[in-house]
Amino acid sequence: MAFFDAFGVDLPKLIFQVINFLLLLYLLNRFLFKRVLSLLDERRSKIEQGLEDAESAARDRELARAEREAAVAEARKEAQALVARSNKMAEDARDEILAEARSQAEKLTEKARAEIVAEKEKAMAEIRSQVADLALDAAAKLVESQMDAPTQRRLVQRFLAEVKPSTKGGS
Repeated sequence: MAFFDAFGVDLPKLIFQVINFLLLLYLLNRFLFKRVLSLLDERRSKIEQGLEDAESAARDRELARAEREAAVAEARKEAQALVARSNKMAEDARDEILAEARSQAEKLTEKARAEIVAEKEKAMAEIRSQVADLALDAAAKLVESQMDAPTQRRLVQRFLAEVKPSTKGGS
């Protein structure tokens, strides 16, 4: 004890303080440190969970972005197909309209040709009639006599028979 007296240490007080320290350490460990450590562990697990959730959300965002890009690409492809189909339909409609217009133009041309031929025949008939009248007048002047109706008809028919081949060959 001389050692403790040399430094001025009171041994019973030192033992009491050591016991108090150990008791305080035990109580702190039992009631405070375990609680604080469990709170720290709980907080660490929440932080880890948050990090995992963030990583999961990042993966989900990436998947959603990839799906969105795929949907946009598919929509573009469908839009291009729709435009191609529309262009094809428009081209087919245009071709059909052109074919119909050509057909109508050909019909109108044929109708005009038929009308021209009819008008030509009508004009030829009128010319024949006038030629027959002139022939009768000329024949009457040459003969200077009055012919009867059956003789005139016979002459006109013979004249027309002679005129028809020459006019058809000339037209």
